[in-house]
Amino acid sequence: MNKVKAVILAAGKGTRMKSDLPKVVHKVMGKPMAEYSIEAAKAAGADEICLVVGYMADEVKKEVKSDVVYRIQEEQLGTGHAVKCAKDFIGDDGDTIILCGDTPLIKGETLKKLADHHREHGNAVTVLTAIIDDPTGYGRIIRDSEGRFVKSVEHKDADDEERKSKEINSGMYIFNSKALSEALGKITNNNVQGEYYLPDALTVIKDMGVKADAMSISDASEIAGVNTPEQLAEAEAVMRARTDC
Repeated sequence: MNKVKAVILAAGKGTRMKSDLPKVVHKVMGKPMAEYSIEAAKAAGADEICLVVGYMADEVKKEVKSDVVYRIQEEQLGTGHAVKCAKDFIGDDGDTIILCGDTPLIKGETLKKLADHHREHGNAVTVLTAIIDDPTGYGRIIRDSEGRFVKSVEHKDADDEERKSKEINSGMYIFNSKALSEALGKITNNNVQGEYYLPDALTVIKDMGVKADAMSISDASEIAGVNTPEQLAEAEAVMRARTDC
C-alpha cells in the first residue's frame, strides 16, 4: 500500500467572512472547518497531515485539536506557493492529497474513490472535479474530443472557448509525491494575478511525460468552498441534513 500524506491549505484570512478570525477556524456544527478536511484526509488513508497556515497561525493551532504538523506561508502568493511551503513534508515517496481548509463538506469516501482511481489508472496526478450550472470564477477543466484531460485553467486566464466548460477544478488533488515535488520547482507566476497556481502543476506533470487526469463527482455540494457567512450557514445546513439521515 502506497504511503499517503495530506497537505491542507489553511493560510487565508477570509476577508469576506466579516470576521477577524482565520477562515478555517469558523465552525460548522461546533467544529472548525479545517477539522472536516483533516477527517476526510484520514478516511482516505492519509496517516501524516500538514496544515499550511499563515494569517493568525497561532489561532489556527489553538483551535485545531487533531494531531497534525504545520508549515508557515508568510506571504499569500497563490496555491502553488502554499504547497511549496510544505515541500519538505511532501518528500518523494508515496502519494500526497492536497485539500483546502475551507471545504468542510468533502467526504472521506469521495477522497478514497479519488485515491483508488488515481492508482488504478497509474496517474501522476488526479484532480477532483464537478459539473456546475454557473462556473463563473472557477478554474475550468479542459478535455479533448475523446474526453481526456487536457488542462486546468483559471477563469481569469481562460479564453472565451475555455470558459464554456462547466467542469470545474475543486482545488482537491492526489499527486504522486515525487512528481509533485518536481513540478513545484517548475511552476511560474506568469499569469493575470501574478501568483503561483497549483493547477499549473498539472500541465507541468503532463509535459514531464506522465499521466494527469481528472475525476468528476456527481454531488457538487461536496466541493463547495466557504467564503462568506451565508456559505457557512449553507454548509451547516447540509451537514445537519447529513447527520439527520
